[in-house]
Amino acid sequence: MPSKKQSSLSKLVNNNPLQHAGYLAVAKTRAKVLKAFSYVIPIRRPMLFVGETACDEICDMLINEGSTNVFIVTDAVLNKLGIPAKVTDYLDSKNISYQLYDGITPDPTFKVVEEGLRKSVDAKCDSILAIGGGSVIDAAKMIAMSQGNNCKPRQLIGILKARKPSMPLYCIPTTAGTGSEATLGAVVSDDKTHQKALSIDPRMVPLAAAIDPVIMKGMPAHITADTGIDVLTHALEAWMSVNASVETDYYAASAVKSVMQYLPLAYKDGGDLKAREEMGIAAHYGGIAFNKAGLGYVHAIAHQLGAYYSIPHGRANAIVLPYVLDLNRKASEKRLAALAKKTGMVKHGQASSGNGAIADNLIAQVRELIKSLNIDPTVKGMKTSDFDSIAKAAAKEVSDTYAVPTYMPASGIKEILTKIMQASEGRSGENKSSDKAA
Repeated sequence: MPSKKQSSLSKLVNNNPLQHAGYLAVAKTRAKVLKAFSYVIPIRRPMLFVGETACDEICDMLINEGSTNVFIVTDAVLNKLGIPAKVTDYLDSKNISYQLYDGITPDPTFKVVEEGLRKSVDAKCDSILAIGGGSVIDAAKMIAMSQGNNCKPRQLIGILKARKPSMPLYCIPTTAGTGSEATLGAVVSDDKTHQKALSIDPRMVPLAAAIDPVIMKGMPAHITADTGIDVLTHALEAWMSVNASVETDYYAASAVKSVMQYLPLAYKDGGDLKAREEMGIAAHYGGIAFNKAGLGYVHAIAHQLGAYYSIPHGRANAIVLPYVLDLNRKASEKRLAALAKKTGMVKHGQASSGNGAIADNLIAQVRELIKSLNIDPTVKGMKTSDFDSIAKAAAKEVSDTYAVPTYMPASGIKEILTKIMQASEGRSGENKSSDKAA
């Protein structure tokens, strides 16, 4: 006999109009609750340092705040490249003790986080400093919150599970992508299933963040592209959210404008410090925007593609984004047209034309940007037998967490998955033909 949870999930993939109407009502009610939560519960913003001296400035802040033994969280690749040295050399010059943990992996698991927590507690560190991308920052958030609450990371999964504040947390993002240094959530993966679990608490927001273009300039082009589209997706989904506001619109539109202008420059020339800095700020703004407005189907489906097929998160977003923009086009036509006008994404002489044409042009520009970044649009190993499970999980993520302009039955999600698989197979066939010709 199926459990109540299984029965409720099965409804998500059933195309019965009455059952979908029930799913819709629940999803919209939860969206209203989340909106009330985001505006009633105060969400702090980190002190932001920007520029080539930002790392020194954030170190000065944590020293002035009383830190004497810093736990630095990073990953092995960054450590091997010597990226943390810019910080550790400065701390050495100030006679500040630190412990460095470089065990963070992409999509960190509970085991990885627990190991960092153990090392920080054993070393009696009094503050946490994250140097890395979204995975590193999320892991640092969980370590800081767990240490502050003297609990295991698993006990923090859910909304407002902590009883005490986090340990003092500071962040230096090395990629312009997740905006995690500005958000109130952290994602951790299950060690066995690799399914992602989310912890949400306003006290998880770092005290400060440093956007240092020098730290980011060594980022490879393909990672610049993937993480940059993650920024764009955050901003676009926040803009289209039913929970969008004047405040979130400002940050979302600013992020979109910067990505469209500066991502191609950062991709072409990694040493372009102006482009790197602007993308870092755009990522931060995107994080602020979706902190309150939320995300949508792009992230819900991309999370599953990452879990099932080991697709990097930014690339998964790039694959899914055009399909969801097409899905939302009718419901968001007016909003997308307004965004295009606000960000300069309107063709000459098109400003007076209808919202539909302007929205279509914005979507076309997004497609062109993704194509110009040479992001691999294929997902290898997709199986139709996975689609029901993926659709259930994605639909549940949306209903539980997001306020989207268009709610679709799971059959709509499976239709998007089918299109992605067909495009992937077509691309694979083209590549094989090219190889034979060569």
